[in-house]
Amino acid sequence: MMRYLFGLLFLCFTGAVAQTGIDSTNVDSRYLEDQFYIGITYNFLLNQPDDVSQRNLSYGLQAGFIKDIPLNQSRTTAIGIGVGYGVYSYYSNLKAEETSSGNLYSILDDNDFNRNKVETHVLEVPFEVRWRNSTASEYKFWRLYAGMKLGYVFGGRSKLVPTDTGKVSFYNEDIRSFQYGLTLNFGYNTFNLHAYYSLANLFNDNVVIGSENLNTKALRIGLIFYIL
Repeated sequence: MMRYLFGLLFLCFTGAVAQTGIDSTNVDSRYLEDQFYIGITYNFLLNQPDDVSQRNLSYGLQAGFIKDIPLNQSRTTAIGIGVGYGVYSYYSNLKAEETSSGNLYSILDDNDFNRNKVETHVLEVPFEVRWRNSTASEYKFWRLYAGMKLGYVFGGRSKLVPTDTGKVSFYNEDIRSFQYGLTLNFGYNTFNLHAYYSLANLFNDNVVIGSENLNTKALRIGLIFYIL
């Protein structure tokens, strides 16, 4: 998975660098910006129960297309709406166990497992209000894009790799299907910071560990790359 991840990032990076070197003889006054994106994130889990902590590298990958819709003649202000795909892994010591009466949650001891994660595959719809100081012939510019992202989790799994036996993996229906949160992308030229803060819990409202509700929310911080 990580091999494909870095391969995609390399292709995006080389495409973005190539874009900065374009010598535009015929200036297009109706140019559009930043319609394809790819990003990598580190994923944090917030509002966890006291004894739940993260382990390993909780990473995420996102990619998609955004339709750029300029709002002024200079095309420095725009809105963007698009569609994309994201896969996000959250490693922690929170164990999910599938039983005949429903899923049970408990806290793993550090000596009991090698890896334990929740993984989500998400169909995403980003919406952004966009500001940049680009021109029709300048491809190095500052950008500030803020907005929201809606997501539908079409594949959510819990996976445990114990220290003594084979892995245990199952589709976890306790993961909330509809996700939404705030986004902020800021940067210059190729490299841009990306932040996503979920306004929805990762799990459904009735999911508990012991007598405590799991009100876990996701915070994702990373880099995002744009190409035309």
